[in-house]
Amino acid sequence: MANTNSGQSVYPVILSGGAGTRLWPVSRPQFPKQLHGLTGERSLLQKTALRHQTPWFKRPVIICNAGHRFIVAEQLQVLGITPTELMLEPVGRDTAPAIAAAVLRISQLDEGAIVLVVPSDHLIEDLSAYHKAILAGIPVARSGVIVTFGVTPDRPETGYGYIRRGAQMPGAENCFAVEDFVEKPDRERAQKFVESGTYYWNSGIFLFSASHFLAALENHETEIVSLAKLAVQRATRDLDFLRLDPESFGSMRSVSIDHALIERTSKLAVVPAEFDWTDIGSWAAAWGAGSKDENKNVLLGDVSVHETFNSYVRSDGPLVTTVGIEDIAVVATQDAILVARLDKSQQVKQVVAELSKLERDEVTSHPRTLRPWGEFQNIDGGDGYAVKRIIVKPGQKLSLQRHQYRAEHWVVVRGSAVVQINESVQELATNESVYIPAGAIHRLENNGDQ
Repeated sequence: MANTNSGQSVYPVILSGGAGTRLWPVSRPQFPKQLHGLTGERSLLQKTALRHQTPWFKRPVIICNAGHRFIVAEQLQVLGITPTELMLEPVGRDTAPAIAAAVLRISQLDEGAIVLVVPSDHLIEDLSAYHKAILAGIPVARSGVIVTFGVTPDRPETGYGYIRRGAQMPGAENCFAVEDFVEKPDRERAQKFVESGTYYWNSGIFLFSASHFLAALENHETEIVSLAKLAVQRATRDLDFLRLDPESFGSMRSVSIDHALIERTSKLAVVPAEFDWTDIGSWAAAWGAGSKDENKNVLLGDVSVHETFNSYVRSDGPLVTTVGIEDIAVVATQDAILVARLDKSQQVKQVVAELSKLERDEVTSHPRTLRPWGEFQNIDGGDGYAVKRIIVKPGQKLSLQRHQYRAEHWVVVRGSAVVQINESVQELATNESVYIPAGAIHRLENNGDQ
């Protein structure tokens, strides 16, 4: 039965469904940018979750791609964060369907819920100012108005929506009515907005009453709300995940919350964001947000630089060295390398589009694949053979498997393993191996502490 929220508590909804193609080769559909540490060790998703750990925040609701569920769950587990719900999208349908489903689920738990919708790929470091802005918006959100947070523009950015500030909201400090909302203007118009001093960037962060939001969305997008209700009602429990109904969710049209509602509602207010805010949407943005050395370089991973300035140099694989470069992004993974001028890094999206036409595997997936029990990495392969490195966490085991036409040879290179082959169970130590014939039922388990 739903509760009634009469206090200040806010339910954070973290949207983690994007692909981040401009941050290729690190960000790929099977392991997108929000799951990576682009500016440090913690991922953008983890930093987003940690921002909402004050006592007046409820445990977050995460909505993500079904294929990312184990990675997302593990990243939250490392932080000791247990979400209110971890909801799985069967297919991507942009932000309006995802938010609708999340808010409907929260409404089942709390009829009076106040909801804060946040993207998982933004960087905000000044938590005090961030929390102050949200608290300023709560009374307005309770009154039935959707509150957004406006960032003062410092350049004519064409990739963001713009919000024009109007009169101050009655009885609200530092919260203003929205006079106009413009989604991604051309450069000339964006320049005029910056010069006017009355426009903000749309941060993509929204605060509202769940009941008022759903009523407003249903007024403009009746079908989305109807199908979202079915997707939640017919959702199935899978371990710690809530799988939204594929047929209902997949039947919704793909549309952003900006187009579906924000541009169309008259009940919209803005709180000026006095906190730092960065949308990590390109390697130039990652450089801008990263910790820099004395030559204004962001250096991550196994890298060594000489006479290098104002550059982003990162390696998730081999040693990368640079000599005599400036204003350049060099990004290496285990299977791909990108070299680009920082001021041209938005064009990485076009490179990815061309690679997609060639059906390159490097566009969608990494050699390393995470699973609940650990991970595996493709090392080599060809006609009739494949070589993989498998890492099983202590106390974890693979599911029982059988391959009709494939035999396997396992070698323990570190630690110990328990191997089941049909009815036989044996323990292997380091440097010991076992042969698994085709058709045999088998399983691998790590019974050690490493």
